[in-house]
Amino acid sequence: MRRSELPNQNRRGSKPPARLGAKLEQALLAYASAATSAGVALLALTSPAEARIVYTKANEQIFPEKFFHLNLNHAKPDFTFDDSGGSTSFGGAWGILTIFPNHSRNQIWGYATSQGFTRMASALAAGVQVGPSGMFSPGERIMLRTSVSGAFRRGVSTYYCRGPWKNATNRYLGLKFIIDGEVHYGWARLNVSCANVRVSGTLTGYAYETVPNKPIVTGKTKGEVQAGGAVHTQGAVAPTLGRLAQGSASVSAWRDAQEAQPASGRK
Repeated sequence: MRRSELPNQNRRGSKPPARLGAKLEQALLAYASAATSAGVALLALTSPAEARIVYTKANEQIFPEKFFHLNLNHAKPDFTFDDSGGSTSFGGAWGILTIFPNHSRNQIWGYATSQGFTRMASALAAGVQVGPSGMFSPGERIMLRTSVSGAFRRGVSTYYCRGPWKNATNRYLGLKFIIDGEVHYGWARLNVSCANVRVSGTLTGYAYETVPNKPIVTGKTKGEVQAGGAVHTQGAVAPTLGRLAQGSASVSAWRDAQEAQPASGRK
């Protein structure tokens, strides 16, 4: 048989049939390139919203006669603590710890006394869900107050320390505040005590939920993050739509990862 009569696949320079994997890879790269050039935000469309709790550990003292600003998202003050006090003309003294919002839409979880004239900030335990159904209302809230009064004619005095935060340890404020016009929920953990008329407090940590209107649980410091990246399983894994939308570079990285796997790990 003459050379020209040999089957095409045996001729010099001819290529073997393309593997299915190579064709699939080319198709994926083509799709990724088209998605990138067209500006298709497919990753944002196919990925679940990422819920994330931002937690800040603290050891901040709240001192009398000095404002303490609480900045939950580290942008600007959201709430302010006011530990104030004074004396009376009859030899008495008083102290009060108050928290008030720095924005008209920021609110504090609390309640009013039976007479309705005094508004208190609740000292929540761990595990309470802080969200849209919480007992929020605008305005400042009292955490704790003390008083000592003298009765000089009788030679006696009276003292009291009252409020939901009386000698509280690891209790939480439920907070509702605004970021870029949207409502977010958070908490602040404090230890508060009263000795004579002096009120002292320590902020030990605070956190907030990054997703607007999503509740947060007091004491919870980590969120359930759902990412739209690759599916993490053993063996060869196809790139997800999220990776495709990130462009050809992401697909190439996936391809390199597959080539680096041992042969026993691929199918």
